Amino acid sequence: MSNKILDGIMGLCVADALGVPVEFSSRESLQCNPVTNMRGYGTYNLPPGTWSDDTSMALCLVDSLNNGLDYKDIMEKFLFWANEAKYTPYDEVFDIGSATMKALMKFAHGEEPLKCGGESEYDNGNGSLMRILPVAFYLQANYGTEIYDKDEAVTIIHNVSSLTHAHKRSLIACGIYISIASMILGSYDLMTAVQLGVYRAVEYYKKNNEFAHELTHYERIYGRETFANTPLEFIKSSGYVVDTLEAAIWCLLNTNSYKDCVLMAVNLGQDTDTVAAVAGGLAGLYYGYDSIPGEWLSVIAKREYIADLCNQLYKALTDTSVKKLTSYIPYFKSAKKESVCYWNAGEKIGEKTYTMTYPVYEDKLNEFIQAFYNTNLICYNYMDIINEHGLCSTQEIAAAIDTAEFGLLKAILTGFVRQEHFCDGLWVSAIEDKVFLKILQRLQQFNNS
Repeated sequence: MSNKILDGIMGLCVADALGVPVEFSSRESLQCNPVTNMRGYGTYNLPPGTWSDDTSMALCLVDSLNNGLDYKDIMEKFLFWANEAKYTPYDEVFDIGSATMKALMKFAHGEEPLKCGGESEYDNGNGSLMRILPVAFYLQANYGTEIYDKDEAVTIIHNVSSLTHAHKRSLIACGIYISIASMILGSYDLMTAVQLGVYRAVEYYKKNNEFAHELTHYERIYGRETFANTPLEFIKSSGYVVDTLEAAIWCLLNTNSYKDCVLMAVNLGQDTDTVAAVAGGLAGLYYGYDSIPGEWLSVIAKREYIADLCNQLYKALTDTSVKKLTSYIPYFKSAKKESVCYWNAGEKIGEKTYTMTYPVYEDKLNEFIQAFYNTNLICYNYMDIINEHGLCSTQEIAAAIDTAEFGLLKAILTGFVRQEHFCDGLWVSAIEDKVFLKILQRLQQFNNS
């Protein structure tokens, strides 16, 4: 079963590990001796496959989100990491940012979680950007991928950043990054995902006076379509949040594989692990777990532990999505086609009357459809999966529901929802034949197993 959480988090982790041995190395030195494979020792004298605080803090967030969104719990897990070396490759903390440490000290002394992050202009390191990716998965399961239509979703991004980095510039960086990740989760091609993700985030911040003045710091990303063509010498790879986000996006746009993307990021020099981790999270999300070289994965410390955390979060968020939809089972048990839909007989537009009829559905059914879009159950390649199972007709598809495995079931549900655009009245027949009800009851079986 495809697990985008594993794709993204392992993409982040492997890239982080590639960068650890050469952290703080200059670009010039790496041009002379570029990283081409997983190295060891170097800056911290640690074995190949060792990941840093970038991955540790992301794993804290992955683990915390298993039980829902709780800012206090996230901070407590950050403290477990900093003080007790939990979520580390070798039970040792060897890298922690000063802004993060200050925030954790405030929390340890009783400050509220959302008041711990630094708010000054000097608090714009990349320490929240490097760990923010798991929020994309939580938001997908609760709000869908169109996050900038929902203020509460954007607020969650800002709040998770503010635990350690609360300046508006850092919040915007995290917002842009999660917006791109959401577009990738929505199965856009990479160029479109980046451009649309940046555009939607920027449009949101432009309309918000609290953030608009900070957008000038990101104008290279959104101000022109040729950012990918920016010469290498103008791409910085420092620990400044704007530099890190620009460098990560630039590497994504100038490569065609996970491997090439993260190697390019590492070889920019300076903050090699974090720039690579930020780029690697999106590259892993787009290209998938299987795109990560096997020889790199084989040396990653505690790889099974990382995979277990990702799988646990995937199950938890999928359960959340399933419960959201199965709450409509009573509605579909009693729903009749006559009560949920009427047919509009045509409308006059200008001087012409168009006689083509179309269905108008009651609010409860429309609410269910919107609830579906606000889950992680959408299967964008649903036709491929349905065809792979040799299902040709609507009747065959409906007959397969009772025995469908989870992936096929998601594809069938997506097909019935999205094909309404091409087949007016499909939802009416799905209600009359109890197709929606059967799908939800089958989903409930998976949820209870």
